[in-house]
Amino acid sequence: MALILNIETSTAVCSVSLGKDGELLTYKENKEGMNHATHLTVFIDSVLKENGLTPNDLDAIAVSMGPGSYTGLRIGVSTAKGLCYGSNLPLIAVSTLQAMTAPLLKDKAITSQLGDSAASIFCPMIDARRMEVYTAFYSFKNEEIRKVSAEIIDEESFVSDLAKSEIVFFGDGSSKCQSSLQSPNAIFVDDITPTAIGMIELSEAKYKAKAFEDVAYFEPFYLKDFVATTPKKNIF
Repeated sequence: MALILNIETSTAVCSVSLGKDGELLTYKENKEGMNHATHLTVFIDSVLKENGLTPNDLDAIAVSMGPGSYTGLRIGVSTAKGLCYGSNLPLIAVSTLQAMTAPLLKDKAITSQLGDSAASIFCPMIDARRMEVYTAFYSFKNEEIRKVSAEIIDEESFVSDLAKSEIVFFGDGSSKCQSSLQSPNAIFVDDITPTAIGMIELSEAKYKAKAFEDVAYFEPFYLKDFVATTPKKNIF
């Protein structure tokens, strides 16, 4: 039983949720792009004030750990660490892809399309670049059955898996893969993004298990190294 602030900044959506005992109390989000540094602390302050709370009233801070945007993850994790240090709170890290999957598993409009939902595979995809995505496989119980990886998608991707099971593809990386993954067992769901709502039950479970991170040394799961680029045109 816990009061947990959840922070999600791994993609273009910035969101914050307050969960109590695994249930949603308050939620804030912005979908306007990578403006997380502007919105995140405002959302946190608003969520706490709406519930008459201060950071000291919380039991833990949870942050989406990635994979995702390098800059977005840095903003989320640094903010979460600051709150943990300032109020002496434990830090919880939640898989971004697993948090994406959680709400979808409860959506009957989606699961009713499946021949055998218990045997189906759920495959969240975050757009990386070109035809590459960050992805993993999860079961109907949201258990990881294939580890998180960076995959370049082509006509041969997941062929053996699709021959055996229905696979639900979702996330902003799935739309660019739809033309490549031609199979009657490939099911595509639109408009699924990582949000702090999907983190609530997962962070509550980790709190109960006391699965906390070392606040000093925790780093986001970038999956790939950050690559700096230079502009093509020099304006000076």
